[in-house]
Amino acid sequence: MPILVVDDDPLAGEMTAALLEHQGHETLLAIDAMEAVEQLDNRSDIKLIVSDMHMPLISGVALLAMLREQANHLPFILLTGDTPDTTLQQTPGLHACLRKDAELASNLEAAVKQALDE
Repeated sequence: MPILVVDDDPLAGEMTAALLEHQGHETLLAIDAMEAVEQLDNRSDIKLIVSDMHMPLISGVALLAMLREQANHLPFILLTGDTPDTTLQQTPGLHACLRKDAELASNLEAAVKQALDE
């Protein structure tokens, strides 16, 4: 069952996918929120969404809100280049908000495990 990686930067999306694949997960890539919704509509086997926060048109936070409005309750992990603040980390429906830094590999592995175990 794949994890959907959403990132408008192809290199960053591929890096995130590579980290997840190294941890034994199958991944799908989407370059924006609209492509992510299309993937979700076409694939019922997706088990988790990992999204970049800063994307043009529809941000990762807006994607999460849109999915929750559509009664999609898949676990959702947000990645950001910024330091996540407390308000962001407490966004309803968000399982984790991780900074894209040197610890991303280990932090992402722990967040994915926790999100899938809930």
